[in-house]
Amino acid sequence: MLTHTTATQRTQRGGIVMMLLFWVLLMAVGTWWIHGGLEEMMRPNANIVHTLPAGEPVTLKRNRAGHFESPGRINGEPVTFLLDTGATYVAVSSSLANELGLASGRSAWFNTANGRVEGTLTELDEVSLGGLKVQNVQGSISPGMERDTVLLGMSFLNLLSIEMQAGEMVLSLPEQ
Repeated sequence: MLTHTTATQRTQRGGIVMMLLFWVLLMAVGTWWIHGGLEEMMRPNANIVHTLPAGEPVTLKRNRAGHFESPGRINGEPVTFLLDTGATYVAVSSSLANELGLASGRSAWFNTANGRVEGTLTELDEVSLGGLKVQNVQGSISPGMERDTVLLGMSFLNLLSIEMQAGEMVLSLPEQ
C-alpha cells in the first residue's frame, strides 16, 4: 500500500520529467530555427542561383504559401522571381526597371489580379534562373507592382520544358 508521501514523490518526479522534456524540446526548436529551418520552409529555393551549372535543369519546390519563388538574375542583376504561368511577360516594377536601366518601349494594357493597368513593354537582354539562361526575353514594366518581386511569366517559361510532380516544378532547356 502506497503512503501519501510516496504518491507525492512520484507526482513531483513526473512534474520534473515533464519540465525537463519541455526545455529540451524548446532548445531543439530554437536550434532548428537558428540553423535556418524556418528560412528553408519559407524560401526552399534560396540557393538555386549559386548551385547549378550552366544548362542543368532547375527543380523548384513550393514555398509555404504554395508558390514557386526563386532568386534569379535579369541582365546580371539579382532579383526574386515568382513563377506565374498566368503572366504573359516577365513583369518588373517601375522602380526595379529604373534600377536595372531597362528602356521603356511601347505602351500596353495588362489584365492583372488587381484589374486592368497600363504599362510598357521592354526587352530583357538576359534572364537566368539557376543554370538556365535565355537571351532577348520580352518583358513588361508594370506600375503598382511590389518592388522586389518579378513575375516570371510565359515570355520566359515558354522557352523551357516544364514538368510538375509532387509539389515540385522541373524546368529545363528543350532538347534540340
